[in-house]
Amino acid sequence: MARSNAFQGQISFLQVLDEQGHVDAAEVPDLAVGELHAMYEAMRLTRTFDERAFLLQREGRLGTYAQTLGQEAAQVGSAFALAPLDWVVPSYRENGVLFCRGIPMQNILLYWGGDSRGMSGFKARHCLPFAVPVGTQIPHAVGVAMACKLRGEGVVVACYFGDGATSTGDFHAGLTMAGVFKAPVVFICQNNQWAISVPRGRQCAAATLAQKAIGYGIDAIQVDGNDVLACYAGTQEAVERARGGGGATLVEAVTYRLGDHTTADDASRYRDATEVDAWRQRDPLVRLRRHLEHTGLWNDEREAALLARCQRDVDRAVIVAESMTPADVADVTHYTYAKPTGAPPIHVNAAPMAQLEAAKLAAHKNAA
Repeated sequence: MARSNAFQGQISFLQVLDEQGHVDAAEVPDLAVGELHAMYEAMRLTRTFDERAFLLQREGRLGTYAQTLGQEAAQVGSAFALAPLDWVVPSYRENGVLFCRGIPMQNILLYWGGDSRGMSGFKARHCLPFAVPVGTQIPHAVGVAMACKLRGEGVVVACYFGDGATSTGDFHAGLTMAGVFKAPVVFICQNNQWAISVPRGRQCAAATLAQKAIGYGIDAIQVDGNDVLACYAGTQEAVERARGGGGATLVEAVTYRLGDHTTADDASRYRDATEVDAWRQRDPLVRLRRHLEHTGLWNDEREAALLARCQRDVDRAVIVAESMTPADVADVTHYTYAKPTGAPPIHVNAAPMAQLEAAKLAAHKNAA
């Protein structure tokens, strides 16, 4: 018998704002002037906070910190497409999303300072806590979405992760279940081109990460992740589909991690500076500001006032976080067991260590 075509699919790419701030009139989402201002202000606040948190870490006032630099549009644009009762399942870099959901900045500072109180208040804002292990939050998001569906709550779950998470087993498990059961979840992949030191091209040979959704029977779209309007429009479309019973969508936001993976990383050891400079020219904040200026909705005076306000708000958050009574050391194990088990006695045999040190000393003398 002759062969026939069993399946044919394609992935669309959405861009609304180009790098000069000009729009595609056919794709511009219906947003009021106040909403455009709010988007830009949220992106600017996220950037200001990120710059300050980075400095606090370098001053020894924070632990390891993961920057959001360069990914503000993917986060703010998608967050604006969510309803207050929708759930957010973040990884560990979603400051912009969390600020849009009303999470106080001091909470994020407390978290990166090693204080578990930083995750308080997340449930009230329909947010799950940060998930540092790569990809593990994806099945959690599907579980939350299925619970909401079974309860008939009519809410959607937005799950955030990076390009590296699409290479994990949790990604496979989560999208498989979401596809089979039409879970109301939107998977938002911030493809920032690097999974720590592994480039996108060494992770997956496919032309897009969005097309992975095809294998799970769910919808997908690729958007310009540095275009806040495209991120909003693409996510809004996916949210409406999920809320209407159409199931899950994978949104791939193509962006770039301008900073190191975390402050414990040195990206200059594996990343070409010319690549970083090229992506800096696509700065998402500059792009939206240019659009607002082109349409007469922004000027230097408003920019200066916004910068001053953001700085004041961040300064206030730092004061609040650093003025809190230090966390109890016992909190390290407080949430591990429902009932404390008590620490078992530790017996150390010093003999092998003493023999090792003696051998090292003898070797050192012989070398001398």
